[in-house]
Amino acid sequence: MRNLARHTGILGICGALLLGSTAQLSAQSVLSKATRASESLEPALVHPQQAETAQQKLDALFRKTGKRPNIVWLVVDDMGYGDPGSYGGGGAIGAATPNMDRLAREGLKLTSAYSQPTCTPTRSALLTGRLPVRTGLTRPILAGDRITKNPWADEISLPKLLGEVGYATVLSGKWHVGAPEGMRPHDVGFDEFYGFYEAEKEISQGVDKRRYPDLVLNPERLAMLRKTGASDALVHGFKGGKTTDVVKIDSIETMAEGDRMTKEFSVAKIKELAAGNAPFFLEHSFMKVHADNFASKAFEGKSASKYAYKDDMVEVDAYVGEIVAALDEAGVLDNTFIFVTSDNGPQLDSWPDAGYTPFRGAKGSAWEGGVRVPGIAYWRGMINPGRESDDLFDLMDLFNTSLHFAGAADKIPTDRYIDGIDQTSFFIADDGQSNREKVYIWNESNLMAMRMYEYKIHVKVVEHKAQWLNIDMTTVSDVGLAPWLFNLYIDPKEEYPVGHRMNAWLASMAGELKGHAATFRKYPPKDIGLGR
Repeated sequence: MRNLARHTGILGICGALLLGSTAQLSAQSVLSKATRASESLEPALVHPQQAETAQQKLDALFRKTGKRPNIVWLVVDDMGYGDPGSYGGGGAIGAATPNMDRLAREGLKLTSAYSQPTCTPTRSALLTGRLPVRTGLTRPILAGDRITKNPWADEISLPKLLGEVGYATVLSGKWHVGAPEGMRPHDVGFDEFYGFYEAEKEISQGVDKRRYPDLVLNPERLAMLRKTGASDALVHGFKGGKTTDVVKIDSIETMAEGDRMTKEFSVAKIKELAAGNAPFFLEHSFMKVHADNFASKAFEGKSASKYAYKDDMVEVDAYVGEIVAALDEAGVLDNTFIFVTSDNGPQLDSWPDAGYTPFRGAKGSAWEGGVRVPGIAYWRGMINPGRESDDLFDLMDLFNTSLHFAGAADKIPTDRYIDGIDQTSFFIADDGQSNREKVYIWNESNLMAMRMYEYKIHVKVVEHKAQWLNIDMTTVSDVGLAPWLFNLYIDPKEEYPVGHRMNAWLASMAGELKGHAATFRKYPPKDIGLGR
């Protein structure tokens, strides 16, 4: 219990509920309709008819093609909920996104899709189906960090499991989940990696003398940065084979072309993979629109805004269109599940080099602005066009769902807690409903909040102390006498708690938090040295 207390960080009313309880893993409140199929799986809502319908569609497609579907994730870095036109942005805020908008119109647009507050946690959760507090990957790995153990040594990644059932697996673009040997994409399950270990800013800071003069113009400090092992190159690596630096990033102009280079690789790789006999999993992770943004030559000034961030949104959207077109031209689009999303909310600390969210907070916080992201599921002929749903979805659900698509649901690990939920039937049943009832929101090692139905309960909050500085000038605070309970349907900006005076479910939602905390008794969190 001491270990659990350290990681949950919950005090007051919820502290008594969470840490003093003897509740078993099955503990759920009267408010819950979810069913726990196993003690190592997150409880899920059960929709038998839609599950049967979805399976029939999958089986029919398999009989027709003789192959399991390809899986393509398009993950944009730090794109805000309100950046794509289909989510209220686009041309209205100076950067049209016709390709993402078309996928949203012709697929399923999710309006309550959730990420983790920052990038490394989200990227690890996508690939493991597990909350970052369980894997130890609780925050971005930065230059100078000393990891005490390789978190991947005992984690089981999605590409590893897909590879075991015959999939070719490729990561193109940003990784940011560990650069040392043993933690690289091609060490943890991917067959091939073509991209960058770190975020754009962490690479460009070594060459951008205008923004980082105290580093770039100081040879001694620059040497210190290189000694941390920070990469300054576009890397090409193969599982069990060679790893080479393809292009050295020696200027901001070269960095500006990073996404073009990885897009060209993905387009060529799709053509190659589609000609083979194996289904494939391609995670294409954009470097942009993470600050610092530099417009590539082909897209400079192409947005109505003319700001670098907006030019880069136009570039990313164009590449989304090119990748989808490559799938179509290769003849595999009808047998490919595509998901477009962002790894977290916008990084307002870099404003105006930052995205837009209509919600409170931004990257780094548990407020909606930090964790509610665009989520577009597209599969021609399988996902009915024109669908829109506010049902809950967590990006971790892509882990379970992808394994189901691959006919490998039985490979979901049972020796560890899996926080993801299989959303196959939600996606491909004609009027599918989400199988997820709750989203738990952690910020590093702090359990911060939970979304359930239209309600959101906070037990800790991130408070920023200066305009835009949602990371660099903030504090994490306990909420006081009672949790802060918001109704997001009447207060999407989380400005005025309804609390117990206007809502009957404060105790029940606290009970759900208690059940979540109980999972850490048998499945304790992992510490890899990223704590404060």
